[in-house]
Amino acid sequence: MDRSRRSLTEANLKALAGARSFERGLGYLDAVSGVEVGDGWVTATVHGTERYEVELSLDGLGGECDCPYGLEGNFCKHLVALGLTVIAQSERLPRQRKAARARAQGLDAWLSALSKGELLALVREQIDEDRQLRRRLELRAASVCGDLAAVRARICELFDIGPFAQYGYVEYADARAYADQAGQAVSAIGALTGSGRAADAITLAREAMRLLAEAVESVDDSDGGLGQVGAALAGAHLDACRVARPDPEELARWLVGHVLGDVDGITDIDPLDYVDVLGEGGMNVLRELATRAWRRKRTGWAEKYLMERLAKAGGDVDAVIAVHAADLAANGHTHLVIARELDTAGRSDEALLWAERGVREARDLGVVDTALVDDLCERYAQAARLPDAVSLRRDHFGARRSLLAYQQLRAAARAVDCWPTERVGALALLREDAGRRRGGWYGGPVLVDALLDDKDVEAAWQAATEAGAHDRQWLTLADQACAVRPADALGVYLRLAEPLTQQTGNAVYEQLVSLLLGMRDCHRRLGTPDEFSAYVTALRTTQKRKRNLMRLMEQHGL
Repeated sequence: MDRSRRSLTEANLKALAGARSFERGLGYLDAVSGVEVGDGWVTATVHGTERYEVELSLDGLGGECDCPYGLEGNFCKHLVALGLTVIAQSERLPRQRKAARARAQGLDAWLSALSKGELLALVREQIDEDRQLRRRLELRAASVCGDLAAVRARICELFDIGPFAQYGYVEYADARAYADQAGQAVSAIGALTGSGRAADAITLAREAMRLLAEAVESVDDSDGGLGQVGAALAGAHLDACRVARPDPEELARWLVGHVLGDVDGITDIDPLDYVDVLGEGGMNVLRELATRAWRRKRTGWAEKYLMERLAKAGGDVDAVIAVHAADLAANGHTHLVIARELDTAGRSDEALLWAERGVREARDLGVVDTALVDDLCERYAQAARLPDAVSLRRDHFGARRSLLAYQQLRAAARAVDCWPTERVGALALLREDAGRRRGGWYGGPVLVDALLDDKDVEAAWQAATEAGAHDRQWLTLADQACAVRPADALGVYLRLAEPLTQQTGNAVYEQLVSLLLGMRDCHRRLGTPDEFSAYVTALRTTQKRKRNLMRLMEQHGL
């Protein structure tokens, strides 16, 4: 890698963090404390929502932070703040790194000169002061001595939530400490594999997975710490299996039971990762057991997922389709999944039939998966069947009667030059809805939104007057009709502004100023600028205590 791309510069920090995190990091420069410079790293504490420990790598430019965002592997705002702090002190950095290197060399020389007894005394001193270190060394000692019972007992202790729980539950503040402790069990299991006891590691990894699955229900794992422990356990189990080479049939049975059981949610084991361990015989057993489980429970999510994975791995598209076809969703989503699988296999004709079947079998086009409708319309377009696309859009609009469905019908009809005819029928349906006071998603008749979207302002204004409209729609109407209906638009602005004068907050002030600008335009068109000036003067008098509003008005010349 080009060294300039990994050096500590503002540009590289921004590239790593992204513009948003970089900008937020600028606000944390005063929150950085306890900066310690090593040979290739810098650590510090950054005070944010909580106190976070941050470490920045100077060689290669990377870092770690124990904030929630940083724990997900992101280069967070706290790392940015530390990086900028180091850049500001860059003149001292070479000297500090040199001093750190000298300290490290001095420590190594001192340790090397100690006798065995002195080293033991030093380790024992640290063990007395550091409980985590003591536990790690106890586990390692038990592993080396071959005391499987002792290792198992210690692992059970490490997964015990008792020391961290109040009223049987580990709160967020203690969850990370618990996850760190549970992680020690994973390290011990990995050590067993490394010391030639992979078979024991397999046994303990499985027990640890069960213990973790029981514990996770009683821990606030918002930061995902236990998820990381689960993934590490899965990795330790796989590593042990590759070394110990357990009986393929037994392993296949355990994998299927694990994936279909209640434990897999925290470890997320993929049986296909074990192909090299299972061999042909084990994979045959795995497929047979998975197929039996799926046939017993074709609607089970885990059963379907396992069968789908195995079928895809074997390149059997028809088997994949069979899995999905056994449990078709009423809204047509599964039909869409099948169509896309067939597309991938180059079987587009069959894909079209499945998409059509999904729409045909949907009990209610109003709740059908809109992605399926979009997909089928695209297929019709590719097959030069544009009238069929119009027909589908018409039926879909008739069932949903939303602005989006109206827009989609318009686009399809324009492609075959039949929009004027389709528009008459579509607007007739929307007028029926408006007459029954059936509104859209955000309130107000969809008829008004559709006419506004068509740029038919006069018709939209008439519809709003006759059937009523939401304030959002009236505002849009006023903005679009200001040039031809300045008096009517002014009335709308005045009505919408009145309640805002009783409220506070910058968002409210921005809305109010926007309305004032609309009023000013209307008064100019009406030739009554003095009336607007009088209105603004009166408003300033009653609202003068709202300094942010006054400032915003001044910025817009009001």
